[in-house]
Amino acid sequence: MKLIINGEERKFDSSITILEILEKLEISNKAMAVAVNMEIVKKDNWDKFVPKENDKLEILQFVGGG
Repeated sequence: MKLIINGEERKFDSSITILEILEKLEISNKAMAVAVNMEIVKKDNWDKFVPKENDKLEILQFVGGG
């Protein structure tokens, strides 16, 4: 399965949930918001939501600073 994640093409062996994607990218504890095709997916649904082939995901991480 091909997905576009933050503008970069990524391939996965099979259907995969948002939570599994974040775990594979080693950012499951850092991600604060995920949008699929410009639609926000609530964090409560990350373990159930399975993106479709060629979906565009934007994973946002909030960074503190000043």
